[in-house]
Amino acid sequence: MTNKVKKNYTINRDISWMYFNRRILDEASDQTNPLLERLSFLGIYSNNLDEFFQIRVGTLRRMIELEENMHPVRTDSSKTLKKVLKLNEHYTADFETIFTDLNAELQKENIFMVNETQLTREQEKYVDTFYREELMNSLFPILVSRMSVEPKLNDKSIYLAVKISNSDKHDKKGKKEYALIEVPTGEFSRFFVLPKEGEKNCIMFLEDVIRFCLPHIFAQLSHDRYEAFTIKFTRDAEMEFDNTAYQGVLEKVSKGVKSRKSGSPVRFVYDREIPNDLLRYTEKLLKINKNDVHVCGGRYHNLKDLITFPKIKKPGLKFVLHHPVPVRAFEESINMLPLIRKKDRFLHCPYHSFDNFIRLLRESAINPEVKEIKISLYRLAKNSKVIKALICAALNGKKVTAIVELLARFDESSNINWATKMQEAGIKVILGVEGLKVHSKLAHITARKGNIACIGTGNFHEGTATVYTDFILMTAHKGIVDEVESVFEFLEQPYLSPTYKHLMVAPQFMRKKLMSLIKTEIENAKEGKPAYIYCKINHIVDERIIEKLYQASNAGVVIKLLVRGNCSLVTGVPKQSENISVYGIVDRYLEHSRILVFANGGDERYFLGSADWMLRNLDYRVEVYAPVYDHDIQKQLKGVIEFGLKDNVKARIVDGSGHNSINDTVLESSFRSQEELYKYYKKEYDAGFVETEKQIV
Repeated sequence: MTNKVKKNYTINRDISWMYFNRRILDEASDQTNPLLERLSFLGIYSNNLDEFFQIRVGTLRRMIELEENMHPVRTDSSKTLKKVLKLNEHYTADFETIFTDLNAELQKENIFMVNETQLTREQEKYVDTFYREELMNSLFPILVSRMSVEPKLNDKSIYLAVKISNSDKHDKKGKKEYALIEVPTGEFSRFFVLPKEGEKNCIMFLEDVIRFCLPHIFAQLSHDRYEAFTIKFTRDAEMEFDNTAYQGVLEKVSKGVKSRKSGSPVRFVYDREIPNDLLRYTEKLLKINKNDVHVCGGRYHNLKDLITFPKIKKPGLKFVLHHPVPVRAFEESINMLPLIRKKDRFLHCPYHSFDNFIRLLRESAINPEVKEIKISLYRLAKNSKVIKALICAALNGKKVTAIVELLARFDESSNINWATKMQEAGIKVILGVEGLKVHSKLAHITARKGNIACIGTGNFHEGTATVYTDFILMTAHKGIVDEVESVFEFLEQPYLSPTYKHLMVAPQFMRKKLMSLIKTEIENAKEGKPAYIYCKINHIVDERIIEKLYQASNAGVVIKLLVRGNCSLVTGVPKQSENISVYGIVDRYLEHSRILVFANGGDERYFLGSADWMLRNLDYRVEVYAPVYDHDIQKQLKGVIEFGLKDNVKARIVDGSGHNSINDTVLESSFRSQEELYKYYKKEYDAGFVETEKQIV
């Protein structure tokens, strides 16, 4: 029987997540990144933090309540929350410093973020016209000091808390009022671009436009002094379900989404300059208590909108655009299906275009030999071409089945809408499996001349495919294709118990198979055979997997990991993890693909798929890893990992300390893996072009 992992040799998942988000913040301060990209990294950091508080901090608070009721002495969750909030305090201070520094650097590029007190006369007229012609009828101030019922406020928005009074202190009749104004970022950009003044670009935050217009907004009131301060609150985003009610899945999830809008506040962010009376009144109104997280910040909040900062046409402010590299085999072919039957193919988005996958679906929708298409859908683009291709197939007489996961967090409403549209088009829609999230990324095409399967590491989503690095394996390997069909049969009939020779499928078999693969490496290391594990993944927090990796390290197995997000492993611990190294890469693309390589005594085994090494993925979701048998694709996968391990520009050491030091790999020159991968694919494509020219000659 193995010894349990000592707690001081693992990092709590929420603490490790904070370390990950810090790596994004570090990119915002990295002066080698283009200026507007650094602003975007601040936006990504802010957006991540919002979701973290909505989900994880809300969960921690419920766990604390449970622990206090059941075990008054136990304080694990309390300690975690305390550490998270301490880190958040430090990171928030750094965030504000970076934002201030970036403002100064923007000014050097003639980009000025001006507020309502810094406008020229002409700019004032321009703002006034915008208010009267466009903004006015989108502002609905609530005089909360006169309210008799609690307002239903949106935690996705920011608000201006306004104190209205008279400047004449001797006017005893003057009574102060309090108001809230929702900043309508759903209708307007958060950033209002003013006309250029020569070479000078001036941009206002939308809330500053509203501040400037307060005398117009409250013209009916007999006051002349307005003080406005940005506030934001975050609700617990956990959905509530009434499992005793007799209702359909669609109705349950719809009600669950609505329940999220009334979740308890878990975080309150406010301008440190806000007057005490307005602060106290606002806290009382929002039912913010002393146990909720209070963040005393600067003038601007909810800076996730920095992701959409206005584009300034000036070289050097953004990353140089990378056009997707064409896949020569697809480019030169009329029909993709015969190509895939002849040899396994792959896409590595965004280096390759996701349009190739859409093309496969579109061709299948038209091709007379195709009889049926099955696909699993977790997240979808706003105007999904994937859905349009499936509807096209159904209208063309193909049998189409779509597994739609309604519980994809924050995409529930979108998925409900798509499910309804597909049902109306005659597509058979299966709304997941009760008790399990369907997170696998699979497609199966049934055709007279041979079936095809696609296994992805990311969503079939043409939007995220431009910024997330993901693989799609396209294969006609009969064993894999048949087993993908078996997964769909299980999703349609969950009482079935299929077995798998090729695929690793959760929750039934994946954990056991992963343990077996690691155990094989341990045995091979003891016998002096090649023994190593290379892995590229998003999260590693499962304690049983970590324990097995520590055992492998002690046996001499070399373990090299690229982990984007949560990593509970602690590297470099004597007699525990001396043979484990972990790196995390944050760059222009979000690293999202999952690739596993096992030495297997010299006969390497390769897998790619949808699962991270977390309890939820291995035990409570439908996940799939597919083996990669094609030697050319194996070489590509190994190269992707090796490029990441060589990265000494964007790869940071993930060792459990949170220091996030740059990987100090000794190379003659700098090596930035994402840039080098793009160059590699371009070179490979160009080499194919030269080879084609030779054949023509």
